[in-house]
Amino acid sequence: MPITTEVTLADLTRMLRESAGEEEGVDLDGDVIDTPFIDLGYDSLALLQVIGQIQREYGLVIPDDAVVDAETPRALLALINSAS
Repeated sequence: MPITTEVTLADLTRMLRESAGEEEGVDLDGDVIDTPFIDLGYDSLALLQVIGQIQREYGLVIPDDAVVDAETPRALLALINSAS
């Protein structure tokens, strides 16, 4: 039986930094759970890179088209964690 681990906001922000860096003036350690990714400086390409990393690290399958609809970290985490 596979062990599933919930992806947290800390995991997500770490992967955003690793995959796409961090915009100057954006504090990913702050209260960003409901901040739109576009306001955090991340576009759909950056999110797809993060999803690829999550799929590799956690063994999850997440449809690319579903990622486009996840506009905030909260929405993306809900999508990721519902796939586990």
